Amino acid sequence: MGNKSIVSIVILVLIMIIFKMTFFEINEGRQAIITQFGKPVGEPLVEAGLHFKLPFVQKVQFVDKRILSWDGFPNQIPTKDKKYIKVDTTARWKVVDALKFIQTVRNERGAKGRLDALLDSATRDVISNQNLVEAVRNSNGILDKIEEKKNEIVKLKASGEPVIEDEITGEIEKIFEGREKLSNLIAKSASKELAKFGIELIDVQFRRISYEASVETKVYERMISERQRVAQKIRSIGQGEKAKIEGRLARDLREIKSEAYKKAEIVKGIGEAKAIRIYAQALSQDPSFFEFTKTMDVYKNSLREDAKFLMSSDGDLFKYFKKSY
Repeated sequence: MGNKSIVSIVILVLIMIIFKMTFFEINEGRQAIITQFGKPVGEPLVEAGLHFKLPFVQKVQFVDKRILSWDGFPNQIPTKDKKYIKVDTTARWKVVDALKFIQTVRNERGAKGRLDALLDSATRDVISNQNLVEAVRNSNGILDKIEEKKNEIVKLKASGEPVIEDEITGEIEKIFEGREKLSNLIAKSASKELAKFGIELIDVQFRRISYEASVETKVYERMISERQRVAQKIRSIGQGEKAKIEGRLARDLREIKSEAYKKAEIVKGIGEAKAIRIYAQALSQDPSFFEFTKTMDVYKNSLREDAKFLMSSDGDLFKYFKKSY
């Protein structure tokens, strides 16, 4: 009984081993190529599920059929207008011909090596044949905004409002290709070569574009200088507006004072006219009294405590100093 049990167990293990070597499973998102003595047999298997192969002589090589990503290394590239920039790209790709893929690059590591070489080369060729602005901007929308801003400035000038023109000064270069079209050109250039390896390149995108370190420092310094110049312009306009406001205040104050002085003089004139009229009416009744009051006014204005005069009392001016009996 013991020997039979051992034989049964051995046979069961052999059956399991043969079953495992005969059948294999393909998961979703994967495809498989059956090779016999290292050579592919039949078409790629793309359907998920359980599949059959000959044990011992055939092997299975799995290939991913999902969309995969590729990340390149930042490369320093000179543009057509002689500006050195660092370009970091990324791409999406997938295997569309598993048989050709295995025969040429064998696996994803080999595919990545091909992608590195082809995409870096295509990126360098496209970028070096274009000006920097083509890789930075995607449209000429900024030119439309500048035109709108210029029209606003014309209206503000016509209305007499202060205008800061520095914000839109400088030449904005027009683009003819644009960032997105350059990405498509890179993808189109590399796709032809990658198709030979059973790879379909879905798209290429610029992940980052930056200046070379020494150039970047100069650009930042120029940006800071430009912002400081605009700030100084704003402060200058502010000082001008302050002077205008203070001038208006001084003018308004003078107008208020002038109007108040005018009214005061009118009131004073009316009062003096009334006083003169009253004096005239009173003095016209007694001319001698008028003469007396006027003489008293002369005494008051001309004679002081420390004044000394040597004059005859027979004069008309001092006739009121004489005592009459």
